[in-house]
Amino acid sequence: MPKIDIRRPHQLSMDEARAVVDKVATRMQEKFGMSGQWQGDTLSFSRPGVSGSIAVEKEAIQVKAELGMMLAPLKGMVEDEIRRKLDEHFS
Repeated sequence: MPKIDIRRPHQLSMDEARAVVDKVATRMQEKFGMSGQWQGDTLSFSRPGVSGSIAVEKEAIQVKAELGMMLAPLKGMVEDEIRRKLDEHFS
């Protein structure tokens, strides 16, 4: 299965970065039906066809995802959208 691993530096406090990830997670739930759960500073998410995590670190955000076979052909588009959202929220 195709994997995505993107790390983006940020200059927010941990609380601010976590609040941004919370906001994005709420949007992912509304738009795609993804469920998420925090474990420490990492949000794990899943829905049929994709699972992954968003780790909030002091100076970076780490997004990891594994796409199922149905979403495999869309890997490039999914990566581009993740990068765009990271730029939008953490640049």
